Amino acid sequence: MPKSKLRKVIKTGNSLAITIPSKIGKSFNLKEGDLAQVEINYEKPSITYSFSGHPRQLLLIDKKNQTQSK
Repeated sequence: MPKSKLRKVIKTGNSLAITIPSKIGKSFNLKEGDLAQVEINYEKPSITYSFSGHPRQLLLIDKKNQTQSK
C-alpha cells in the first residue's frame, strides 16, 4: 500500500518545487540529472512523476480533497 507524506512547496529560482526526502531518493536509486516523466491532470488536480528506468512511481496527495493521485 502506498505511503503518503505531507511536503511543502518551495521556491527554487523562478520555479516551484517539492523535494524528495533523501531516504526515498536512495530507495528509488535517484540521482541528480535523472529524467522524470510528468503527468498532469487538471481535473483532479494531480501530478504524477514516473522516473525513467525505475518501475516505481511517487504519488502526490491532494490534501484539499483527500484524494490520491497515481
